[in-house]
Amino acid sequence: MRLVDQAHTGSGPEELLRLKLAAREGTDPTATAKQHAKGKLTAYERIELLLDPGSFTEIEQLRRHRATGFGMEARRPHTDGVVTGWGTVHGRRVFVYAHDFRIFGGALGEAHAEKIHKLMDLAAATGAPLVSLNDGAGARIQEGVTALAGYGGIFRRNTRNSGVIPQISVMLGPSAGGAAYSPALSDFVFMVRGTSQMFVTGPDVVAAVTGEQVGHDGLGGADVHATGSGVAHFVHDDEESCLEDVRYLLSLLPANNRELAPYHPADDPADRRTPALLDLVPADPNRAYDMRAVIAELADDGEQFEVHSSWATNILCTLVRMGGHVTGIVANQPMSMAGALDIHASEKAARFVQMCDAFNIPIVTLVDVPGFLPGISQEHGGIIRHGAKLLYAYCNATVPRISLILRKAYGGAYIVMDSRSVGADLAFAWPANEIAVMGAEGAANVIFRRQIAEADDPEAVRATMVKEYRQELMHPYYAAERGLVDDVIDPAETRAVLIDSLAMLRAKHADLPSRKHGNPPQ
Repeated sequence: MRLVDQAHTGSGPEELLRLKLAAREGTDPTATAKQHAKGKLTAYERIELLLDPGSFTEIEQLRRHRATGFGMEARRPHTDGVVTGWGTVHGRRVFVYAHDFRIFGGALGEAHAEKIHKLMDLAAATGAPLVSLNDGAGARIQEGVTALAGYGGIFRRNTRNSGVIPQISVMLGPSAGGAAYSPALSDFVFMVRGTSQMFVTGPDVVAAVTGEQVGHDGLGGADVHATGSGVAHFVHDDEESCLEDVRYLLSLLPANNRELAPYHPADDPADRRTPALLDLVPADPNRAYDMRAVIAELADDGEQFEVHSSWATNILCTLVRMGGHVTGIVANQPMSMAGALDIHASEKAARFVQMCDAFNIPIVTLVDVPGFLPGISQEHGGIIRHGAKLLYAYCNATVPRISLILRKAYGGAYIVMDSRSVGADLAFAWPANEIAVMGAEGAANVIFRRQIAEADDPEAVRATMVKEYRQELMHPYYAAERGLVDDVIDPAETRAVLIDSLAMLRAKHADLPSRKHGNPPQ
């Protein structure tokens, strides 16, 4: 079959301009209106929101597919359903590709995939972030296995670029089958409620195979992935606010793994005292409080950009600036499950620690942890394996690492939360800290079991033994006396101590053993 060309009326600048305008407007005059009617923007409109005004340079706009059969030879629109190029965000170069749902439903074919491959290679070669604006129907069925091979090239480049340049996937429409795996391989995933979905098999297939009835949003909508699966890091109600937060995230990340994150001078004094922390954190280790309020006291101007805010809520992972420098904070959240570590919390924190380490972002760990969450479901779900992911991530990280124990730090969870023994560069504690194998009550019940059982008044003996154990092994300076923490600090001086310590560690250099790669627990 012969490929059908569009009619060309000349070869001058006017013809070039006509072709490029036609490519931007699409082949179907009603397609843009249909896109808007769904509450969605076009590919070009999205790029204009993401990038600085007038900074976008498009490449391969006139690319067309060469497929034949099923009427494809008569349908050869320019761009082939994906817009690729680069521009700037806050003056820094960023590469971007955006599926154009108006053309073949944004489905990926051979030419479409090759455009993305080209852009990903350019981003890696120049050391600049890559943002994908996803709104496509998966592989282009008319092109068969060639389309699937195009996904393989994307996945390979996602993996090769992992930890080299920031990769951000923005889900602005459907992403089904193989198309869902590129976002899963990227560093961050944004989703928009009501318009974006991700799933490997759609509702019709699920119903046919399992008999389960579910809608697109119920199967793979934004809130499902933000609160249940953990696939989505950020969720928004509209595309405009979503893309604005993508711009903000880019301002917190370096261009590549050879650079540091951008520094922004802060009006907030580095030596600002934080006496409010004394009221925010209760002295009673069993009383809950919101760790976000603690982080706000420590961060420049109280600003924090939380990752996975609705998933694994018993641990917080957030990017802040301290003294103008970007810092990653990992913190137990006593407001959720008392801050205990479980399977999802371990996975969430491990991934965040690895991201910070890959992109030269120092890590501050705020510790208030009663231990790992007990339970049959946790043990059978593999808490040993998943908890080891967080342990591995910390032990493998070479960026500056500081841990601060606010109240309690019990058992193996204390070790995992970046203790001195797993390589924290500096460890601090507040005067109310309790570092122990377990709480005093539990320890006394184990150590003095016989004495308590044989006593005339077991409760009185138990209370005495708990007090003795706490005085002997859990007093505030026990850890400092044995070198487990570098200093016990006044909570009101916490911000100043952390910023000063981070400044010292900025000159840190650490090498990992020579090896192809580690074999982390999965």
